[in-house]
Amino acid sequence: MKSLWEQTDARSGFDALDRDMETEVLIIGGGMAGVLCAYMLHRSGVPYVLAEAKTICSGVTKNTTAKITSQHGLIYDKLIRQFGKERAKQYLNANEAALSAYRDMCRRVDCDFEERDAYVYSLDDRRKIEREIEALEKLGFHAEFAAELPLPFSVSGAVRYPNQAQFHPLKFISAVSKGLNIYEHTAVRELVGTTAITDRGKIAAKKVIVATHFPFLNKHGGYFIKMYQHRSYVIALENAPNVGGMYVDEAQKGMSFRNYKDLLLIGGGDHRTGKKGGNWRELREFARHSYCDAVEKYHWATQDCMTLDGVPYIGRYSAGTPELYVATGFNKWGMTSSMAAAMILCDIIQGRKNPYADVFSPARTILRPQLAVNAAETIVNLLTPTAKRCPHLGCALKWNPYEHTWDCPCHGSRFSEDGKLIDNPATGDLK
Repeated sequence: MKSLWEQTDARSGFDALDRDMETEVLIIGGGMAGVLCAYMLHRSGVPYVLAEAKTICSGVTKNTTAKITSQHGLIYDKLIRQFGKERAKQYLNANEAALSAYRDMCRRVDCDFEERDAYVYSLDDRRKIEREIEALEKLGFHAEFAAELPLPFSVSGAVRYPNQAQFHPLKFISAVSKGLNIYEHTAVRELVGTTAITDRGKIAAKKVIVATHFPFLNKHGGYFIKMYQHRSYVIALENAPNVGGMYVDEAQKGMSFRNYKDLLLIGGGDHRTGKKGGNWRELREFARHSYCDAVEKYHWATQDCMTLDGVPYIGRYSAGTPELYVATGFNKWGMTSSMAAAMILCDIIQGRKNPYADVFSPARTILRPQLAVNAAETIVNLLTPTAKRCPHLGCALKWNPYEHTWDCPCHGSRFSEDGKLIDNPATGDLK
């Protein structure tokens, strides 16, 4: 099961670390966020090393639907109510700046970059859409109401964000990673202060950025209680229409749509990792009824870290780790969030004040309703008797019959049928 992007990507490899070294900044994790941090530090002349356990963008990044947009569902009305207008404006400006940065970089890169309007729709609640447009107007962003969409069902309304974008993420990474100081097949087994221990050498750094999707250090920051992971599915169809934009349902279990060349990508079937959901079965049933002449060309799945309040954690890892930084919890919007994270962290590391940093601070309150849900899920699965247990924190693993994997409903670690680690935060295979 490989994504569309993997089928059409041709990347050159990087060597594995084979000696001890010293650097100013160590970046752990070579997904989109980690590579963009390396790119920006490189351009700023800051010495750095990026260590990736496998190959760059071989984790979650390769499975994105690759929408570059400030439209993150119906988030701005929520942000104003939770954080106030100033912080909501910071979030919007950070993502608009990220979109602008991609636009500038993609002018020099062959990565199928295309400007498209983005829409978030509601099937049954027009007032939700109207409130979001009102919130965006308060923040100075011009959004429009759309009553009809070129989708095979009716909607109560949609918010239109003009001039957003989509691209081929692995073509982009292949181009921007050239010449960067990256080591692949270099798993960080332990972090002692700011020195990383790998299988074939130590990397002594002054500052460390943890960009490993789900942070792997449990004793700092409490990320194991502040996040859970959410799984979603994608099919790519031939002989399906060009929908002319990017579309996402405001409901978490709704569907998303975008085209890539002659393919229509449909996402959905969502569920908390380790739980049951619609998966590809739901998408295929929809396609069979709505696009009866279409043929499935590719299918894949992805996984997202979900925070307590819908905003990523970007900044200092914890109060007790002044030289350790994190970028995580992108809530299904990894492309713009990765660029925003790189801009914020590279400013912080160089001692500059970043105008967007406050809203993303990992030190903000954790007193949100999702905290109780995460705690209950952890307690239930710690107490569930089963032979298969996650080495991360000991939760009971659940068998996923569609992907033939063992999945952790507490924090989202996944393992192959024979116990090989697929996704973190676990750092090793099943015993």
